[in-house]
Amino acid sequence: MRITAIDAIPISIPLSRTFSGSGYHVDTRCTVITRITTDEGVVGRIYNGDNRHHGREIVRIIHEELAPLLVGEDAFAIERHWERMFRISYPNRDHKLVMEAIACVDSALWDTVGRRLGVNVGRLLGGYRSRMPIIAIAGYYEAGKTLADLEEEMRRLKSVGMAGCKMKVGGLSPAEDAERVAAARAGGGDDFVLAVDANRGWTRREAIEFAGRIAHLNIEWFEEPCHWYDEAAGMAAVRARTTIPITAGQSEMTLQGVRRLVDAGSVDLVNFDASEGGGVTEWRRIAGLCAAHDVLLAHHEEPQIAMQLLSAVPHGTYVECFPDRVRDPIWADLIVNRPDPEEGWIEVPQGAGFGLEFDDELIERFRIDR
Repeated sequence: MRITAIDAIPISIPLSRTFSGSGYHVDTRCTVITRITTDEGVVGRIYNGDNRHHGREIVRIIHEELAPLLVGEDAFAIERHWERMFRISYPNRDHKLVMEAIACVDSALWDTVGRRLGVNVGRLLGGYRSRMPIIAIAGYYEAGKTLADLEEEMRRLKSVGMAGCKMKVGGLSPAEDAERVAAARAGGGDDFVLAVDANRGWTRREAIEFAGRIAHLNIEWFEEPCHWYDEAAGMAAVRARTTIPITAGQSEMTLQGVRRLVDAGSVDLVNFDASEGGGVTEWRRIAGLCAAHDVLLAHHEEPQIAMQLLSAVPHGTYVECFPDRVRDPIWADLIVNRPDPEEGWIEVPQGAGFGLEFDDELIERFRIDR
């Protein structure tokens, strides 16, 4: 099966509200849709990425630098293709953009191969389970939002089938954010999975203080607690002072970056994002690294991909999504055959590849390359 064409489309959908973490604001939902066609008529297609205002540049890299390397080649030779694509990262350039572009093509290759074989990606990677627990990413900082509002938000998430929530912290003082977490626990109840994500918002001292204030609230994990510039050592210090599991990896874009966190004793879970760091192929290597070091796997956002990846291995934990259509109209509306969560679980699509079909009218409406 030979690759005959690789195409990519950048999508951007304005949001009606702004959603904020400790150091960022989201007012647009962006992604890149990549399609691979073959001489056998098999077509693979997937979307990658959440907040990609640089989608046009990713698409340019795909069209001008990556596609010429792969067109005419055997679609099954994914490892060889990954190696050839990765070489364009060697010169001094924006490596994050390169890895995101590689992720788009690599993920589409896995969808293509799965479709050719009639097998979903989860089974190709190991097929450990056929459904996954699913949690929301929510609890954002929003103007006028009260503790009572936060409690009600957790109750609402539970009512729409979420097993729990990963909520935003790190934007206020440790004491103020601890109050927010307590409100979220009250709203969700004792059986609600509650994780916290500081998005690198605190010093190690602040993170340690915060962890002490919330330790009694049965927290599933504390994600990216420390500022970026010395986070491996900082997270190791926090991890040594709390019983709450520490999670990181979404800000890494290579196996080697994740290895640095593991070697430093910084993490109990790795939430590497296949859409940010080279796709399914690099994620698979990281999954092996984590298995060898008894580190669990999460996945940063991207439920359309994470469902398949995390279900493939025994150390996969929770799929994450934005259940609020206002926050993620792509997850809500782009996938026409999307499974709906129920009582905290989501069924992994069993169709070939990633098992997803898309609304082409939505793509045409919000594409930004014309």
